[in-house]
Amino acid sequence: MEMKRPHVVCIPFPTQGHINPMMQIAKLLHSRGFLISFVNTDSSYQRLVRSGGLDPLECLDGFRVMTISDGLPPSSGEGLKDSLAFLKAMKEKCVEPFRELLRELHHPPDGHRVTCIVSDSVMTFTLKVAEEMGIPEMIFCPIAACGFMAVAHYPELLRRGLTPVKDESYKSNGYLDTTIDWIPGMKAIRLRDLGSFVQLTEPNDFVRNFVADEAQNTLKASVIIFNTFDDLEHEVLHAIRAVFPPRIYSIGPLSMQCRLIPDSRMKSVKSSLWKEETECLKWLDSFEAASVIYVNFGSTTVITEQQLMEFGWGIANSNYPFMWVIRPDLLMGGHAKLPQDFLVEIEGRGMLVSWCPQGEVLAHPSISFFLTHCGWNSTLESLSFGVPMLCWPFFYDQQTNCYYARNEWGVGVEISNNPQRDEISSLIKEIMEGEKGKEMREKALKWKESAEHSINEGGSSHTNLKLLIHEITQLTEN
Repeated sequence: MEMKRPHVVCIPFPTQGHINPMMQIAKLLHSRGFLISFVNTDSSYQRLVRSGGLDPLECLDGFRVMTISDGLPPSSGEGLKDSLAFLKAMKEKCVEPFRELLRELHHPPDGHRVTCIVSDSVMTFTLKVAEEMGIPEMIFCPIAACGFMAVAHYPELLRRGLTPVKDESYKSNGYLDTTIDWIPGMKAIRLRDLGSFVQLTEPNDFVRNFVADEAQNTLKASVIIFNTFDDLEHEVLHAIRAVFPPRIYSIGPLSMQCRLIPDSRMKSVKSSLWKEETECLKWLDSFEAASVIYVNFGSTTVITEQQLMEFGWGIANSNYPFMWVIRPDLLMGGHAKLPQDFLVEIEGRGMLVSWCPQGEVLAHPSISFFLTHCGWNSTLESLSFGVPMLCWPFFYDQQTNCYYARNEWGVGVEISNNPQRDEISSLIKEIMEGEKGKEMREKALKWKESAEHSINEGGSSHTNLKLLIHEITQLTEN
């Protein structure tokens, strides 16, 4: 009798920072012989098809890409235009399509019923559907353990009256520097470092309440998977394991784990929502080691024209070569376009691209440091390649990641909320030439070594991944 292969349904939240790590989990499970049904919403699937990254999956046995309706209009190929409508669609319009798909997947002709669901921590509507059908579910949290711990304590911050802030003046009068010393596993941290949502003035903000509710729902799962490693977030992970009931598996950095997959076809599968401009790698080849600044504010950050100009001239005036990812939808209310005098100024030493293969860029020896928004994927990838960071956190968990990069891991410097070109140039020179930059580079390389140790035989993430795979396999046998 043929042995039943474990069949895992993976469903990410349909934005770039959530799709990438979920695809990495799917790749790791598939490489261990699991059947994978990777579920996208219609809008994200169309963008993935246009970018061409899913093409190699057609040749892979046991890896299917499925879709469910999200009720959103067809995607233009750019990012979110209305985050409120987007979140409401995920919360309200995906439930029934997911239920129907799961019914179909759970009664297949080949007998490979669904072993378990791995769902994103902001797609927790799946928990109810899984319970209805008697299918075990695990939650994948694509943010750092420290970011999750902060969000998990939003209800307590509200109860204590620390958020929402009373009015706009509280954002600049020192109130946000209030020390919070009662969150388990987090040393004395400022209120402002617990994420952008604590800085809101509206008591019933939908996005904040949505995120806080999803965190509480995540804690109802039996298992939470984190893309981090024990050495990096030891205290927070210990506190989560001690305080909350779910079993915790820290199996990151996922991008490094995936580099160990032997199947080259699986490695070549991309999950980018934008077409990657790979010619930038050849451009980087022409520069000396540790001489180029890499700039990318991620997949959802939007900036004003004034901020675009301050960053542009701040970077250009430092006189160092740089590569800057400028998405078509980076600018609020229009396409980002830099003036001709700027383009003349940076000729030969500045490259502008709309999207790139970030892991390959950060691994390139010419990269000196990363000017980043501090999204968790970017932060962890930067640490994985031993690249220090110049941080400009924008929203959600990015302030928390920035705090840890600066204060706990020693690999980051923060730019002020309202960036000015002189400040940016000065910080760039400090990192490139000063003692601070040298110290950050040394610490970043130590974290790279620690990350590598975690995924190798006997390392914490290697062990946790084996335990996770064992747990899923046992579900198949039961």
